[in-house]
Amino acid sequence: MKRMHLNRALGLLRAGLAIGVALLALPGAASAQGGGYPRQPIRLVVPYPPGGGADSLARLVAAKVGENLGQTIIIDNRPGANTSLATEIVARQPADGYTLLYVASSFAINPSLYKLNYSTEKNFTPVAFVARVPLIVLANNAYPVRNVRDMIAAAKAKPGAVTFASYGAGSPAHLAGELFEQMTNTAMLHVPYKGSSPALTDLMAGQVNLAFSSIEPALQLLRAEKVRPIAVTTAKRIQALPDVPTIAESGVTGFEAIGWNGIVAPAGTPRDIVKQLNAAVNTALQSPDLKEKFGTQGVEIDPKTPEAFGAMIRSESAKWAAVVKKADVKLD
Repeated sequence: MKRMHLNRALGLLRAGLAIGVALLALPGAASAQGGGYPRQPIRLVVPYPPGGGADSLARLVAAKVGENLGQTIIIDNRPGANTSLATEIVARQPADGYTLLYVASSFAINPSLYKLNYSTEKNFTPVAFVARVPLIVLANNAYPVRNVRDMIAAAKAKPGAVTFASYGAGSPAHLAGELFEQMTNTAMLHVPYKGSSPALTDLMAGQVNLAFSSIEPALQLLRAEKVRPIAVTTAKRIQALPDVPTIAESGVTGFEAIGWNGIVAPAGTPRDIVKQLNAAVNTALQSPDLKEKFGTQGVEIDPKTPEAFGAMIRSESAKWAAVVKKADVKLD
């Protein structure tokens, strides 16, 4: 009798184990456990139009990360509403690792400028930091300002008369200029443009005195000597322009204002999937060909853990919220 009960118990145990193994083999269960990920192509939503700086970087990273994961990463360009359109779309996607968002500095800036239908902290999980995108201050060749000290002197001599262009109101370049004014107790006139190209065209024509610009379009003009470099906004000099000083070393101690790119996922994405994606991105960033391609664009690779990237987003959000509030930046 006891043997019959024992045999029955063993049979039930074997059946339970078999059912458990079968359930784990199901696609949904495997995804929840992170096992076998990725089993299908991954969508990387890019909140910019094709062909721009962030889009080109996203495509370079996606191709290499796809190789590392053994799956295709599909770029889905969703420009609009200063990146918030794409961000809101991804916030509503399943947290399964198959929809990711390529973000830039605006991800941390937008909450202080707009009323958003999502929270950058509550609705997203940081995945991987991609790169720093340095900014640079440029001058029209005929404008008699050759360094940061000259900038400060000119701005203090005629408050509000010195003009500086940026590639958009509320952009990292605009806010870098606002931060410069706050840290030097100066007043300049901001002239926003819809993109780097028209801003730099007017700078060359002398329609504006100065420009805060992203690095890639500036490099082409600097090589052709069509504009003059004043300083970079990074904490240290950049590899692409080693002879150009930083604003910080030029007398504005502690100044730093950078653009950056990274990847986030919907909140709740399984931790093991986030770790796998982070490792794939960081491995891709160390490949010699990717380093070379990024270097030609003046972009600086800086791999981070998801935790370190999350801390950076929070720090950047707080920093730019303070700048926006003090400058009373208001967008239509």
